[in-house]
Amino acid sequence: MATTVDPDEDLVRRVGEGDPAAIQAMVARKLPRMLSLARRMLGDAAEAEDVAQEAMLRAWRQAPRWTPGQARFDTWLHRVGLNLCYDRLRRRREIATDVLPDGVDDGPAPDRGLLAAETGARVEAALARLPERQREAIVLCHYQELGNIEAAALMEISVEALESLLSRGRRALRTALADIAPHSGVARDGRQGMRGRAAERAERLWRGTR
Repeated sequence: MATTVDPDEDLVRRVGEGDPAAIQAMVARKLPRMLSLARRMLGDAAEAEDVAQEAMLRAWRQAPRWTPGQARFDTWLHRVGLNLCYDRLRRRREIATDVLPDGVDDGPAPDRGLLAAETGARVEAALARLPERQREAIVLCHYQELGNIEAAALMEISVEALESLLSRGRRALRTALADIAPHSGVARDGRQGMRGRAAERAERLWRGTR
């Protein structure tokens, strides 16, 4: 049986050796993913930046001690990022989110960019209201695009438990986003310009696909 090679292995080795180009490449490759993870887990851009930077600092410190084959580096880094997020969430009494008002506007069809932005904000707000473990499962599988096996290992649960969290999370999101679901026509109506990434993300979450 062939051994899966960690695509980050050589890069981590070079970072551990102090190669400036490798450090820049590591930041370019991993920082956006850590920002995405933290922003969706925390719902706060400033906190997300702090978490992402701390995760990258820990990656830089860990690189000289990294043992090839012990784990995928990306999986380890996601675990670091999630732990940092949960540290911050534990210090909060609640997650404050600004939810855009629901309802149908009888005026002219809004600008496509504005409508897509509103849809994205609605999805983010609904995501922030999910129980933490459901949100983590959705973020890892839908936004970070990890496979079920890797996401389950990262969360230290079975694949079946992960699929249960995903199912419950999607069901809650479908309820919260019912008015922008595909069957409502909003996500498909070309006249309203809703085929942007935010609308497509809402549609995939609604359908339970990636």
